[in-house]
Amino acid sequence: MQLKLSAFRLPFAPLLLIAPFFLWGTAMVAMKGVIPHTTPLFMAGVRLLPAGVLILIVAALMDRSQPQGWAAWLWITLFALVDGTLFQGFLAEGLVRTSAGLGSVMIDSQPLAVALLSLWLFQEHIGFWGWLGLGLGVTGISLIGLPDEWILHFFDSGVNATVGNWQDLFASGEWLMLLAALSMAVGTVLIRFVCKYTDPVTATGWHMIIGGLPLWGISSVLESQQWQNLVAADWIALSYATIFGSAIAYGLFFYFASSGSLTSLSSLTFLTPVFALLFGNLFLSEVLSSLQWTGVFLTLISIYLINQRDTLSGKQNIASVEENTTTQQPTVLEASAKKSNPVTLSLRESEPEISP
Repeated sequence: MQLKLSAFRLPFAPLLLIAPFFLWGTAMVAMKGVIPHTTPLFMAGVRLLPAGVLILIVAALMDRSQPQGWAAWLWITLFALVDGTLFQGFLAEGLVRTSAGLGSVMIDSQPLAVALLSLWLFQEHIGFWGWLGLGLGVTGISLIGLPDEWILHFFDSGVNATVGNWQDLFASGEWLMLLAALSMAVGTVLIRFVCKYTDPVTATGWHMIIGGLPLWGISSVLESQQWQNLVAADWIALSYATIFGSAIAYGLFFYFASSGSLTSLSSLTFLTPVFALLFGNLFLSEVLSSLQWTGVFLTLISIYLINQRDTLSGKQNIASVEENTTTQQPTVLEASAKKSNPVTLSLRESEPEISP
């Protein structure tokens, strides 16, 4: 994979990469029954604020450094407003106004935006196989999330016959899901700049707290009956979404996003609707259609193509040299030219170490 895990030296290290998307998918299943009993902005704040506190407690136990200086707090605040307030706010409001299937397709299409931003800002190599994988991924999640009748009607009647349907959908709230996807994409890229000034784990915790406060503030003014209708099962679902779907999932995701290939990491977002669909089938007796199974298959192929794009194109060595040049780390050639000082060899930026 493009994401390097050799520094972990753990047999289950690849599972850590998949964990955020597994937790997000299962959290969506857990939240399905909560949404009718609460308000969107309050629910968004619950997913952020307590989770941020938990992350900071873990960061303190791990002896992670706290942000220092105005530059660090400026980047964290920007990160919080984009990925915290805007993303969670648009997502929560969009879930209320749109169907779960279409909303999932739109929110999980953000790897395309991440790929474009990474190509522009960090010159990440994508290539033919990468773009093919991204296309298959969007196709796969569309087959998973969109109603079968929409897809069949599209092929029966053509593009022009469905334009009116899409216009009606965007008038109802899908544009909020699109804004949420773009906010998450920008937030994924911003973590690279944040980590130039502070630790990624503590930055994630603070950004969730700072980003959650405006959500609760707006909720207190515009919303009512935020928690009065919640029952014990709803609080259990909220707790799962907060601890596992936010604190652990976002902590891992942004830790990985602070280094390595953003395109490869973001492509794993395509797994989120797959997990949501599979666990919906397991716990809610939701039946998968043949088109949805086809979407699952295409999604898995897309992730393989994106993460193996350099190997498939035969440009793995070239990509490694370009990555070393971009991160300004010593290459093998430079190390061999400095035989008198062999300790200049170091792990690349894409091989993070977890502090004990």
